[in-house]
Amino acid sequence: MGLFDMFKTDKGEEMTPHFGFACSLLYMMKSDGEMDHEEIGQLLAVLGGEESNGVIGVGANNRQLLENAMKYTRNNSIEKFLSEVTPLLTDAQKMCILVNLIDSSLADGQPEREEQELFGKFLTAFNISEDRFRPFFEVIVLKNDRGVFVNQNHPKNQPGYRVTLPV
Repeated sequence: MGLFDMFKTDKGEEMTPHFGFACSLLYMMKSDGEMDHEEIGQLLAVLGGEESNGVIGVGANNRQLLENAMKYTRNNSIEKFLSEVTPLLTDAQKMCILVNLIDSSLADGQPEREEQELFGKFLTAFNISEDRFRPFFEVIVLKNDRGVFVNQNHPKNQPGYRVTLPV
């Protein structure tokens, strides 16, 4: 027993796929050293935010999940996290996490270098190739490219351009 063990009252949260999902999003949000409003909005939307008096916050069901995920990501390296969560995830859960990570990284416009590097760590840990993930990436890029609405000269607005997915 350590000297300060008496102050430890938080057992934390058991690593589960859902807890891993929340942690994954937080690692991505923190990766560039700042948490933008768009990223926070994305996190709340994905975890199930609720609105009260015009203010969006985390729903009661997910408040503890988010608090525990914040503690976990503060105290554990991404490498430790990936080694713990990866064996617990199904292929669908891995792909869901990856799609949401890309969506989060693009929520504030363009992914920062740190976000790109972190995403690469997830791909490697999950054993998902860039080629396999590319079609999902293209859809998320299109979803977040609002320039097609404000710039009539956008390359994708040119006559004859057709949106397709790579095969």
